[in-house]
Amino acid sequence: MVQYETGSRKPKTDLAAALAQALDVSPQVLTVPDIDSYIGLAHTLFTLEDNYGLTVSEADGEVCLKVGADKGKDASELLQMLTAWRTQADKLASGEISKEDYDNWRYHYAKYDDTEIWASIPSQELSDTLVEALRDKLETDEQGGKENACCSPLS
Repeated sequence: MVQYETGSRKPKTDLAAALAQALDVSPQVLTVPDIDSYIGLAHTLFTLEDNYGLTVSEADGEVCLKVGADKGKDASELLQMLTAWRTQADKLASGEISKEDYDNWRYHYAKYDDTEIWASIPSQELSDTLVEALRDKLETDEQGGKENACCSPLS
C-alpha cells in the first residue's frame, strides 16, 4: 500500500477498481498524473496542450489557461468538462451546494455530472467475449441448419 501511496508502484486495473469501490470514489481518482512536482505538473499541462488544445495566454495581467472548442473534438470535450466543473464551483461559491456536495461531485465525476450524457463503453474483454459467443451461436445454428436440410424427409 505504501508503494501505491508513494507512486513507486501502481495497482493493476482490477485492484484499482476494488480500492476505488472500497473508498467510494471513482477509479480515476486513484490514477491522477504526477503533479506532486512543478516539473510533473508542467508536463501534464504540456500533454493537455498536445492532446486537448489547451493554450496559455494572458488576460487582465494574469496568466490564463484556455480551451478553444474549435481545436477539435477532444478540445470540445475538455471544454464541456471544464464548464461542468465551473458550474459546480459556482454553486459552491454561491452556497447553493455544500463543500461535501462539491467534493462528492468531484470524487465521482462523471457519475454525478448532470450537464452531459456520458456513454458507458464496455471493456475490450467483454466485447471480445460477446463476439466469441455470437460466433459460437452462428456456427451452431449453421451446423443445425445443414443437418436439418440434409436429413429432412422429401415431400
